[in-house]
Amino acid sequence: MADRPLTEPHPSRLSPAHPERARILAAHAAALAAGEPGYLDPATGLFVLSAGFLARRGTCCGRGCRHCPYVDD
Repeated sequence: MADRPLTEPHPSRLSPAHPERARILAAHAAALAAGEPGYLDPATGLFVLSAGFLARRGTCCGRGCRHCPYVDD
């Protein structure tokens, strides 16, 4: 796994300049705290997997998940 907290997505997956970043990170943090597998993206309404769920899978699937805990490049 990458050397960063599960609460912090890699900048290539969620830009620090993203206009919805604060809302996305709040929804993600709530999902992590509740042990949920993911959350509804506040901007698009799409279901996004949490870093906790992805970490429990054990490996990166290579699909470009926003909160992939394995991305470290």
